[in-house]
Amino acid sequence: MKLLLDENLPKKLKYRFPSTFNLITVPELEWGGVKNGDLLKKMNDENLKVLISIDKSFNHQQNLITHSVCLIVLKAKDNRYETLLKFMPKLLSVLNNALDPGVILIEQ
Repeated sequence: MKLLLDENLPKKLKYRFPSTFNLITVPELEWGGVKNGDLLKKMNDENLKVLISIDKSFNHQQNLITHSVCLIVLKAKDNRYETLLKFMPKLLSVLNNALDPGVILIEQ
């Protein structure tokens, strides 16, 4: 499964995922600052099916189903690495299931 970590997440969070996931970050693709709609189009072009973010407004701005993307939003109080580590067990559990296009909210 190809996953994309949004630019609002610390890059080092990537290393907390098992090697079975094909994970890349927005900065690695040099997509920083790309607007959400364009990001979804680029994801389709690269066959990236899952976006992990803390951008709670993203799902209101775009039609994720049209772009065949599953957006996983971590409902975190901030984007500090230490804060986000607490979400990893639930996040990995979600990722180990089949994911349909749309939005999944993960709370701590």
